[in-house]
Amino acid sequence: MIWDILTPGVLIVLAGGFYALGYLIINQMALRLMIFAGSMAYIAYYATVAETPLWGAIYTTLLITAANVIGMIGLLLRDAQFAVPRGFDDVYPDFQPLRPGDFRKLMRLSKRRVLDKETIVTREGARLDSIYYVISGMPVVTKMGTSFPMAERIFVGEVAYLTGKGSAATTTLPAGAEVLEWDVSKLNTAAARKPQIKLALDAVISRDLARKVALAVAPAAKQIERERAG
Repeated sequence: MIWDILTPGVLIVLAGGFYALGYLIINQMALRLMIFAGSMAYIAYYATVAETPLWGAIYTTLLITAANVIGMIGLLLRDAQFAVPRGFDDVYPDFQPLRPGDFRKLMRLSKRRVLDKETIVTREGARLDSIYYVISGMPVVTKMGTSFPMAERIFVGEVAYLTGKGSAATTTLPAGAEVLEWDVSKLNTAAARKPQIKLALDAVISRDLARKVALAVAPAAKQIERERAG
């Protein structure tokens, strides 16, 4: 019988083994599952090691287990597709690799709107009040007197947000452009309370910056190839 094998000595070794394995695992869900298994082994140990169960130790371990289970549920919800808020399904693919739960937290802080007129959203050298993600509409960027269009589906004001300095350029959006807007002061307040919000935004901004660099480098590379070929 399995219960004859699971003596208190075996149970305590199993409990310690599961805990040790958990601390060696990086994946949060796997770690919590190991801790859960270890806690169950500890509870079985406390229930059988003495003539009467060690209720104090059992209740304490049950409390730890309950906290662990709540954490596991939170991780599952964070990855659940239904966590993507309604009305933002079309935008979520642009914010990969954010988990649905992190995306939801970020969207709760945003305002989605359509501009009713041409709007200057950032001014070169000026303090940044809001950061934008352009869903549709072509931004026109002016820097040191030179203007050029940018593609949609990009962030605007992200460099100033990351550096805490004035805007690097003036950006104008046309009437009818659809944007997500985050108030920088509210965003910073929320990020101070929940660091994962800042981590989530930093991750998608970094991806956006890499895309912009790639778009900027590609024409230059083609020009160099043409010059070499000529």
